Amino acid sequence: MGRRKSGRDISGVIVLDKPLELTSNAALQQVRRFFNARKGGHTGALDPLATGVLPLCFGEATKLSHFALEADKTYEVTAQLGVRTTTSDAEGEVVEQRPVELDEATVQQAVIDFVGPQQQSPSMFSALKYEGRPLYYYARQGIEVPRKSREITIRSIRLISFEGDQLSLEVTCSKGTYIRTLIDDMGQYFGCGAHVSALRRTWIEGVDGPMVTLAELEERAAQCVPEEDDYKALDTLLLPCDSVIQQMPEVIIKSSDAVRFVAGNPAAPMPGQSQMHDDVVRVRREGDEVLLGLGFWKEDKIMPKRVLSIAKA
Repeated sequence: MGRRKSGRDISGVIVLDKPLELTSNAALQQVRRFFNARKGGHTGALDPLATGVLPLCFGEATKLSHFALEADKTYEVTAQLGVRTTTSDAEGEVVEQRPVELDEATVQQAVIDFVGPQQQSPSMFSALKYEGRPLYYYARQGIEVPRKSREITIRSIRLISFEGDQLSLEVTCSKGTYIRTLIDDMGQYFGCGAHVSALRRTWIEGVDGPMVTLAELEERAAQCVPEEDDYKALDTLLLPCDSVIQQMPEVIIKSSDAVRFVAGNPAAPMPGQSQMHDDVVRVRREGDEVLLGLGFWKEDKIMPKRVLSIAKA
């Protein structure tokens, strides 16, 4: 019989301000150790080069992290013009250098031209899999493999600044968008090449709650007494499980149906709630509004899609 993973069974969300030069998984594991949490996951990785919004889900909140991956995101990106790299960011090797002969009118036109639905081929240095291995595995060996382009949507691009060979933009985009690839494509459009020199994620649709830094968490962790199972200084920072899916509408069901719902059965919504047949909804219990999970409408009932364990019925 396998050994059970040690740690506390806590549930909730921390919105981390991920620091520079740290992988998303390394950041997750560090925070998980602070909380002594048994189970944790993140909702969409940021490259080591990137900083900013990284929601970390613990316990029952990990059941919702998949749905958070579907959300739109906003980034502030600085592009180094005139230099193209193997990874389309500052960590790659320089493959091409060209003079920057660019005016603001051309930049403004690119801002217009790159907005909207489009096909994007992922970088060879992405984590997408090919025959069971991530693309970067092949890239590091100098092997080029076929990459399937994907449909993405750039919702908006705002010019923050343009001076010399530095261009800063604010980009709001759909899931699956590679900002590195966008900047590389824009560099080709400009005729001078470009790569990402700085990247910060500032917003994820549906994520609600203040960001905390690793330094703040470390300071709180120092106030805890693990020997006495005292983690109050950290646990007060935990946000509700659905803090990563606030964009989803919610439905309140009768308290008498709560146990049936979490057991996989349909539930009756409270009167006066409009039906949203195509939407996944957050399902709460009447009275205390405990989050029971996610569901969807079927005729006049709410069917369970993903249920959470609840402390009391």
